[in-house]
Amino acid sequence: MIVSLWQGDSYRKMQRLKKLLLLFKNSCGDSAFLGAIEQVEGIVSKILSVVMIAVILVAMFDLIIVLSQQLLVEPFGFFNESLFEIFGLFLNVLIALEILENITAYLRKHVVQVELVIVTSLIAVARKIIILNLDKTGGLEIIGLALAILSLSISYWIIRRTTAKKTH
Repeated sequence: MIVSLWQGDSYRKMQRLKKLLLLFKNSCGDSAFLGAIEQVEGIVSKILSVVMIAVILVAMFDLIIVLSQQLLVEPFGFFNESLFEIFGLFLNVLIALEILENITAYLRKHVVQVELVIVTSLIAVARKIIILNLDKTGGLEIIGLALAILSLSISYWIIRRTTAKKTH
């Protein structure tokens, strides 16, 4: 009798184990797995959006502080420090907004929009050039920036051209 109880208990354990393995097998199917990946991507994108909003607000606060300090220092109404630093701060905010746009576009369509990424990259390189100190910059760095602009511009042109052909 004890053996039959043990065998019955063992049988129930085996059935539970089979059900658990079947459940695991079904949840590891391609569609379930891809669904889980999409959920994780969505959560990460939403967290990135919130963090990017915080970055934008901090950048705006920094810009407001720098502008108010520059406007309230003698001589009043003139920018005593480099105007290029202020342009750099403006462009920081614009770059952060473009990155937020990239994230929200991904949340809407679940694809990375290459055109937005290239435009964001062009703004970042333009920012680098605007705040560039030519006294401390070597020729190799300038050539690198030029190549980056050329590459990004050609990429943008190709993407715009192929997008225009698809719409016609």
